[in-house]
Formats: sequence, C-alpha cells, structure tokens
Amino acid sequence: MNRQEAEQRARELVGKMTVEEKISQLRYDSPAVERLGIHEYNWWNEASHGVARSGMATVFPHAIALAATFDPDLIGEVGDAVSTEGRAKYNKSVEWGDRDIYKGLTYWTPNINIFRDPRWGRGQETFGEDPFLTAQMGIHYIRGLQGDGEFLKASACSKHFAVHSGPEPSRHTFDANVSDHDLYETYLPAFEWTVKEGGVSGIMGAYNRFRGYPCCAMPLIRDVLRDEWGFEGYFVSDCGAINDIYANHKFSKSLPAAAAAALKAGCNLNCGEAYRHLVEAYEEDLVSDEDITEAAVRVYTIRFLLGEFEEKRPYSDIPHAKLDCPEHRDLNLKAAREAMVLLKNDGILPLDPETDATIAVIGPNAMNQIALEGNYNGMASEYVNPADGFRRVFKNARIRAAKGCNIWSEHYGSWAGFENMRSEGVAYAKEADLTVLCLGLDCTIEGEENGTKNEFFDDGDKRTLRLPDTQRKMAEEICASCENVIMLLMAGSAIDLGETITGKARAIVDAWYPGALGGLAAAELMAGLYSPSGRLPVTFYRDSDPLPAFEDYNMKGRTYRYLETPPLYPFGYGLCYTSFDYSGARLTGESETSYSAAVTVTNTGKRAGTEKVQVYAEYRDSRTPTPNFQLCGLAAVELEPGESREVTFDIPKYWVSAVLADGTRAEPDGGIALWFGGHQPDERSEALTGSTCRKVVIR
Repeated sequence: MNRQEAEQRARELVGKMTVEEKISQLRYDSPAVERLGIHEYNWWNEASHGVARSGMATVFPHAIALAATFDPDLIGEVGDAVSTEGRAKYNKSVEWGDRDIYKGLTYWTPNINIFRDPRWGRGQETFGEDPFLTAQMGIHYIRGLQGDGEFLKASACSKHFAVHSGPEPSRHTFDANVSDHDLYETYLPAFEWTVKEGGVSGIMGAYNRFRGYPCCAMPLIRDVLRDEWGFEGYFVSDCGAINDIYANHKFSKSLPAAAAAALKAGCNLNCGEAYRHLVEAYEEDLVSDEDITEAAVRVYTIRFLLGEFEEKRPYSDIPHAKLDCPEHRDLNLKAAREAMVLLKNDGILPLDPETDATIAVIGPNAMNQIALEGNYNGMASEYVNPADGFRRVFKNARIRAAKGCNIWSEHYGSWAGFENMRSEGVAYAKEADLTVLCLGLDCTIEGEENGTKNEFFDDGDKRTLRLPDTQRKMAEEICASCENVIMLLMAGSAIDLGETITGKARAIVDAWYPGALGGLAAAELMAGLYSPSGRLPVTFYRDSDPLPAFEDYNMKGRTYRYLETPPLYPFGYGLCYTSFDYSGARLTGESETSYSAAVTVTNTGKRAGTEKVQVYAEYRDSRTPTPNFQLCGLAAVELEPGESREVTFDIPKYWVSAVLADGTRAEPDGGIALWFGGHQPDERSEALTGSTCRKVVIR
C-alpha cells in the first residue's frame, strides 16, 4: 500500500468520527471506537536494540555498541531481526486480544541525538557523537525495522527532535540555544537524512525548549521538518512533554492551552495525558476541527500502512518461535563481536584458548546481567556474562570468578561489606596467572533521569569521567600486585581509567553494553577466535582536561570535529590482531551532488580480519568554522592474510560542505581533501595504531 492510498483510507475513516472520537485517537493509549470497528491501540513501544519491555526477545548490543561496529549494513540486519520479533509478538498479542502498552508495532526508536557531551547518561542510547555516523546507522536501522514490503513491517521513530542531549536533571525546564551554524551542521543532519533517505515514519519531540519554544510546540516542526524536508509521517511528544509546556516551561497559561499549542505546531500524538484536555481547547476555540482532523489523519495513515485494517494482516505468518531464535542469536553474537573495541594491547592478546592457566575474572561487571543489557531492553532466553564466557571458551583453564567490588560503594550499605568483597577479588587476582578485571557502569547509575545523586552521578548523568572510587581503588591495588591484568570495560560512555591503571594494564577492551551474549564475544576476542574490528563512536576525553559547561550546546571544543586538545582515545580508533595497508587512493569522478572515490585495502598481517574503512573530509572556508575532520564514508571489508580489495565510495557533497552562519550549506572556498584509512587522520590515532591514512587532494 502506498502512502497516498493509506492517507485516503485514513481520511475516509476519520471523516466518520465525531470531534470527541478524533481527539481520543490522538492519545498514545487510543481507545476503541466500537461503532466503527476500531480496536484500541497503544502506540508506545520500544526497540532500541531489540523488542523491549514485553518479555523474551533477542537483546542485541545497545545502540552505542552497535555504533561501534562502524557497519551500517550489519545494523540494518539487526533492525530486520528486531521487527521480525516485533511482528511475532504482535501476532500473538492480537490472537490473545492483548492490545496493552508495549504490544503495538510503533517503535519509538532510534535515538539519533548527538552524544555531544560524555557526561550525558542517555548517550548509551545514541549512535555516538558524529552526525554522519549517526545518520548512516539510523537510516539502516530504520530500513531494517520498516522493511521494504507493501506494508510497513514496523514503524520507526527518530527521536528526540531536535536539540537534545542533557543534562538529565533539567530536561523538563532547560532551554537549548545554539547558533544556526551548529543547528544545521550538528543537530539536524541525522534527522534530515533519516527523513529523506531512511523514510522514517515517525518523529518524537524532546522535553526541553529550543530558543524559547518547547520542542513539542516549536516552529521547527512545520518550517523545517514538514515544509523544508517534506516529512509525511506522524509527530509524537515525548512522554509527559506536553504537560511540561504548562507545568515546567510556563509557556502556556493552562493545560488546554499547552495541548492546543502542541497540536497547532504539528504534534499529532501525545504520550501522556495532556491531549485529554483538547476537548476543552476545542470548546474554547483554541483549536479547530481542521487541526484535530489533520492530526488524526496522520496517525491513522500509519495504522493503515502497518496493515492493521487489512482482511489478511501482513506478516501474520511470522511465528512466535522467532523470538531469540538461533538465527537471531548468531546475528547477536556477530554484532557483539564487531562492537568490541580493543583500546590497548602490549602483545598479551590473543591468549591461547587451550591454556590451563588460572584466570581470575573479577570486578563488578564480571557477572552483572544489567551491564549486558543497557537500558530500553527486552529479556533474553540466555545471558552469557564475562565469567561464563571465559568458562565456555577457555575450557582447560581454571576460572575463578568474583564480583570483587560493586559499581559504587552505596550499593553495599556498609564499608565493611565493600572491604570484604574487595579483599576477595584482590586475593583471587594475586593467586591467578592472569586477571580479567571487569569494570564500568550499568544503567542503574548511568541512564535516564534515574534519581541517582552522589559525587559521581547526577540523576543519570556523570559528574566525572573517572571510575567510582570503589572500582578505582581495587583496580590500582590489583595492578600494583599483579603482572598480567586485562581490563574489560562495560559502560555506555567514555571512561578515563587514570594513568596508573591504563599504564599497568596490559590490554584494555571496551565492550560497552554488549547484549545478552556479550560475555562470550569478549572471551572469544581474548582467545583470538576473531580479530577485533570495533571503532570508537565517541571521543574518550581525559578526565583532567576541562570540558565545556554541560548546558552549553555550542560545539566549540566538543567531539573530534572541534576538539582543541589531544584526546585519551580518538573517535574512530580501535586496534586489531592483524594490519592493513591502503594504496591507490583516488578520486574517480564528480557530479553535482557527490564525489566518487576508491582505495585499495590489503591485509598485510598473518590473521584474517575485518577492516572498518573510514573516509574523512578535510576542508576550510573563510566564512565559517569548519571541522578538524568530518567522517563522510564507511565500509566494512573482510580480508584474508595477503588479500587485497578495491573499495569504492559515493560521498555526498553535503558532508563536504561549509555550513554558513545562517545554516545554509555552501561549497568551501578553501582547500578540500579526502583521507582514507582505518581511523582518523590525526596525530593521536596514527601514534596509537602505527598506521597512516592516504590523502587525496580535491583542490
């Protein structure tokens, strides 16, 4: 069914409703309209990295980990698997007559906000700090979720429109102010591309204000999203955001007025209770029947595109057995493997999988299921934590596992409890031939407005990039007394382990929140069963370097594109067990909208591996600030030892354009070059990897 047909059928059905019935359909918990044969429908569902909050499903690596794969095609496969499981759940729910929350096909994902500040607790839900990477991952995930059939397989929703990335404690009152340059260069591109190229069917508005307007009642919805980009889908508020317009932003004098402001601005659906007051707003002439009808037609167009009203419902043959099935578990393990980022290796890795050594797998995340999941997650049929992963992979080794300490000290209730656990972990480490120290965070402390407030965390945000003291003290003691220590980090953001730990650890692996099978993927990496290929989707800053104020949305000094000091670990960085060489980099063509380019990649090492080829644009313009570098091309290439392959790219000039003060894009008036390599072409990346990028000068 094409959109035009779906909209026509929606308009006919909505035309049969009373004003009160139409208003009732603009709530996320839309009631039945029995006289028209319409069932109730709950719009709220989540699928950030698997179908969430409704029982068993494949728990894929969290979004930030998926971003670390630098592999958009893989993320498309994940999206397809997620929507398959979503349809399986939906089919069973319809069969049982269960139409409650988290049972529908409208998924409020992906989160394509830019992870501009490493302290933001919800950064784990994003695809990182770069607009291009975020756009590519978002597009492919959306396409995977929505499918390419006659009907939408599921409905995706890009969120949170449009300038939103913390701080969590003030998100209901905060006013984000940015220049047009930063707005159009950093904050809007991923939304624009997921609309124009991804065909996303939904957009969610943010909680905060933008330039004085609540994001669910701002001119940007119609002026840019609808009129400039041609978005035809539905717009939904974040949950409770319309109530914020009145209660917290003080933008409207009453709740009916707040509901009216949102509706007239183009917010078609309300997650919350505010649109219950649209009846009052209608009676007070704050909204018209035309306003209400427009919104109702938009939301019903989606329901028709999903095939809800077809005599034979599309995708109804997808069985319940697809949930966390072997095929999806294989894909899950592949995604977890590609998400692992090897940050340091002095040669200790890979380990001998046949070793009979004593291995201590200790630390707060050694057996922590929550750290596998991240947030916005489902429940897997099986979890493999790092301790279990080592038991499976290193079958001849003597594995000793212990928490050693917890995420942070208040979890213990007493210092004595902490000391007992720490002592046990240190004792295991001292008796072992090798220690795998599993450190990091989990979503109980790093996340969305979660109420945690202490010296390290503020309502889900981080106050510091350091590990909590409980972990740092244990790690320093173990590093001081043990020779062979490998750090396994599990967190949704950048962590600075400190010079002492970083210097003494022989290897460091960042696993993020790696999904249900993440512990197995980590153990396989350390056993050399595959060569790591993950890359950092965010910059790892030094905790000692000052960051701009969290509330400052100006991009100066933020992310790899505008960073002014050498990072701890750069965006795009990651080590592997083999080596790759680049040759023959060249421009092969140019059109009005894009550059065509090619480069030959050769595996010069002794192991098979997947190289994550990255293309960066370097350009200058006298009229406006331009990035240090801008990622503009990606490719994942699997190569055997000695094998070479030519990789071609079509690079949109959009990503090689100067954004002027008014937000318009223009051809740079200075030099333009493209860089090809397995990392950024910066000094820090080259020093860490020992490899160089190849440069092609365009002018």
